[in-house]
Amino acid sequence: MTQPDASRLRVLWAGWRKSYVSGEAQPEKSIQSSTASSIFEDIFSGKSNAGDNYVLYEGTSCAAILNKYPYVSGHILVLPKRAISDLEHLNDEENGELWEITNRAVKAITEAYAPDGINVGMNIGKAAGASIPEHLHVHCLPRWEGDTTFLTSIAEARMIPETLTSSFERLKEVWPAG
Repeated sequence: MTQPDASRLRVLWAGWRKSYVSGEAQPEKSIQSSTASSIFEDIFSGKSNAGDNYVLYEGTSCAAILNKYPYVSGHILVLPKRAISDLEHLNDEENGELWEITNRAVKAITEAYAPDGINVGMNIGKAAGASIPEHLHVHCLPRWEGDTTFLTSIAEARMIPETLTSSFERLKEVWPAG
């Protein structure tokens, strides 16, 4: 793949991503420690304010949260509440609830955004692109024909047209009951 021509590269500023890109947003403790918890576990243990973390839905063993570093507006993460690095370590309850909540997330995205398509996927392990490899999570995000999410590939930039709070309120309003 050829690099973009620097003389034609447009810059779209996303200063709110600085702490993530620089590593400042990463937890200081390691998941490998028997007493440490993952950034996601902290949300559900009460160590972190769930409202500040855009929790859309909390089930018994899994939950849905808005991605704080989205690819597009409406980017939801569905995850077990405990740190599990891969699918094979989910128990039966977690496995069932993970996919049930993923289905709800897709329904909420469809209702809130009316996209042309939806990406549902996960990156298992650092080599696969997992940003938090010790805690499995499913990405659910709306897509449109001709959308701008390819800016990342061709222009090394992303454009998010609404705030996280706006995305959260929009999705929370249409979250499926059940």
